[in-house]
Amino acid sequence: MATHRNIMKALYLVFAALLLGAPTQAQKLDLSPGTEQRIDSLLAIMTLEEKLGQLTVIAFSSEVTGPEGDTIDIRTALSKGHVGGIQNIRGVDRLRPLQEMVVNESRLGIPLIFPSDIIHGSEVVFPIPLAEASSWDLEAIERASRIAATEATAQGITMNFAPMADIARDPRWGRMMEGGGEDPFLTSHITAARVRGYQGDDLSDPSTMVGCVKHFAAYGAAEGGRDYNIVDMSERRLREVYLPPFESAVHAGVGSIMVSFNEINGVPASSNEFLLKDILRDEWGFNGFVIGDYTSVGELVEHGVAEDLSEAAQLAMNAGLDVDLVTQAFLHHIEHLMETGGVSVDRVDEAVRRMLRIKFALGLMDDPYRYLDKAREESTVYRQEYLDIARDMARKSIVLLKNDNNVLPLETTIGKLALVGPFIDNRIDPKGEWAFGGSHYEDIVTMLAGIQGKVSEDTQILYAKGCNTNDDSVEYFDEAMRIADQADVVVVGVGEPISMVGEGHSRTNLDLPGVQLDLLKELRKTGKPIIAILLSGRPLLLDWLEHNVEGIIQAWHLGHESGHAIADVLFGDYNPSGKLTVSFPLSVGQIPVYYSHKTTGRPFQEDLRWCSHYIDSPNTPLYPFGYGLSYSSFEYSEIYLSHSEISPSDTLTATVRIRNAGPYDGSEIVQLYIRDMKGSVTRPVKQLRGFEKIFLRSGEEQEVAFTITVEDLKFYDLNMDYVAEPGRYRVFIGKNSVDVREQLFALR
Repeated sequence: MATHRNIMKALYLVFAALLLGAPTQAQKLDLSPGTEQRIDSLLAIMTLEEKLGQLTVIAFSSEVTGPEGDTIDIRTALSKGHVGGIQNIRGVDRLRPLQEMVVNESRLGIPLIFPSDIIHGSEVVFPIPLAEASSWDLEAIERASRIAATEATAQGITMNFAPMADIARDPRWGRMMEGGGEDPFLTSHITAARVRGYQGDDLSDPSTMVGCVKHFAAYGAAEGGRDYNIVDMSERRLREVYLPPFESAVHAGVGSIMVSFNEINGVPASSNEFLLKDILRDEWGFNGFVIGDYTSVGELVEHGVAEDLSEAAQLAMNAGLDVDLVTQAFLHHIEHLMETGGVSVDRVDEAVRRMLRIKFALGLMDDPYRYLDKAREESTVYRQEYLDIARDMARKSIVLLKNDNNVLPLETTIGKLALVGPFIDNRIDPKGEWAFGGSHYEDIVTMLAGIQGKVSEDTQILYAKGCNTNDDSVEYFDEAMRIADQADVVVVGVGEPISMVGEGHSRTNLDLPGVQLDLLKELRKTGKPIIAILLSGRPLLLDWLEHNVEGIIQAWHLGHESGHAIADVLFGDYNPSGKLTVSFPLSVGQIPVYYSHKTTGRPFQEDLRWCSHYIDSPNTPLYPFGYGLSYSSFEYSEIYLSHSEISPSDTLTATVRIRNAGPYDGSEIVQLYIRDMKGSVTRPVKQLRGFEKIFLRSGEEQEVAFTITVEDLKFYDLNMDYVAEPGRYRVFIGKNSVDVREQLFALR
């Protein structure tokens, strides 16, 4: 029998429907006037506690991704309307009781959102984001994100704490693995593709979820590469390098934004009005909600800008942060702050409105259980077609770094093949960090299994572990040497375990961990050809490998289909096409090293002392941005420009012909860079402004044309105006940021 409270709730909903008409579907966050009126009606009857509850997202205690917040009695909090969402819990059987609790027992029955970190796949684990970025394939990245959203929403997840849009130029930072690399142009395109994948065309579709782009802003520039550390930079660098991917996400319609842990120029992001109001709201017109990162509101006290949690809540709320994650500072302190004039009712209502907009857009206000369909969960999650797509994504993510004397691809009929290393028969580390959703880890394909399934029946596979991933033991060396001596080729799986990657895992030493390099040096003594397959979540130091092994494959952490994808590349069923989105340093002492650096008044000159250089190292990285080999070879013609001079209203076409001069069909990523030869402020030596991935059969050639407009030439000038200045520009087209053709043109 229905309770009086539920009857009153039902009468209210009926009255609202009669008064305002049938609810309308939202296209992303472009809500109809009718929806805003429904929100007005709801705000009018909400108590302050209920409003603050909507601005509070808690973490389910069994699955935390940060320091523990205050403990909370879930049932009591839900029945009082003190919670707007619950993080880090998934599965219809687990989520539906929580949704029923809040709908049936709270006064207004406003449903919960269920956020989670779906970083690279839900149940089917895709390659880590840094690996997927190496594909430069926006369509494939969007498709992978769409599959992640389809699986996650079938498990009840309605909001994704992704994509990460942080530019990262310091591989000591463990969270580099979550982003697109060092370049703002490429990362902007990747970020928008991921937002489209998560949110689709219509958030009311139950296979879509709200994206939450993170971490706003400049988190990837943490000083010393140490996670959570301070950031201090000019506004020019902030705007030109670190903000563009976030603006791209806003233009793509992202529904929410998460602030970063760091301070920027003395002001923590969680209380930074310049970021949250001036830029995000006033300049970009963002109309979703801003959420703190895990306990970041409370951490304003540790930053030293708030005396206590009450002041932290005041600073964050007034700066423009709408939703508190885990800390519960808003829930416990905003009421008192309103009584004393520290926070206005209008500001609270504005924040609540933004949360309610998302819930209306998702369709939760009309059907709280639309994401909680057990039959859909069982029929949707972990399908073979998703695994097939994950395999293709993994192959596209692999980067071939070295292939001396065309040692690769290997023949499937090879006589004896030695497989050595701690990652060969390893199904834990290939899944990558931040793969919380995958419960089918036992199905992750190892390199051993992938290779065994590829070679002929006559091939003899010899396997030895060689060493562990990160200790000093050499007890397995002798067995590794024994099988290497017997083999025709030695494939060595080395790299970085996931225990050394991700949030809170910064490193000062980027060498191969443990005794892995010592193992490679021992194997080198056999004189046998060595192929190194590297699993990692960041660039590692590979100078010794570059000079001492025949082949190097950067395989990152590729997820469920890791072994199959690596075997496909190793034996030539897939011609590698990945290109690096982050420069690989020669040494830690070079960091940060990135392609779009600026010149100096004393640029490098060979054998000149009085120039900007190191006395013990080149300035240049081991492998530059955009670098990646193929089993084929691609020849570039000279660049043809449609005009040598253009006006601001003109467009310029830059054309090259690409020929596949090698024996294999394959894909090439053609890259366009531009340099402003003189500006009112100093300009980078080159900046990526276009790319196109083409497929050419052996002997085939294709014309590739890039259109350049004045927008591609703009930057922040001496007065911080975003303009293109008249003058000379150099255009580069090539296979990476170093190996390019070039031409000059002028803007009049």
